[in-house]
Amino acid sequence: MNLHVVAEFRAAAGLEDRLRTALEAMIEPSLAEPGCLGYQPYTDPNDAGRMVLVEEWTGSDALDEHFTTPHFFHVRDVLAEILAEPMVIKRLVTT
Repeated sequence: MNLHVVAEFRAAAGLEDRLRTALEAMIEPSLAEPGCLGYQPYTDPNDAGRMVLVEEWTGSDALDEHFTTPHFFHVRDVLAEILAEPMVIKRLVTT
């Protein structure tokens, strides 16, 4: 059963471009990972500081492995510096 992840982010004022750049930089290395079926950030057209990342993984094991990659550690550190509030992560499966 595939696992879908929806992560919500809000950049601190003036750091909207850094958030967008950080999330976009994750697309290519994440899609190259075994088990990653989709990885796409979206920006709220009414609020440039709000972004949502929609991911699809073959399962929890693939996502857990993603959390151990160098590119994930890098973006985690960047996000710690630029987010106005903690990110919200939702894991979803088909019922």
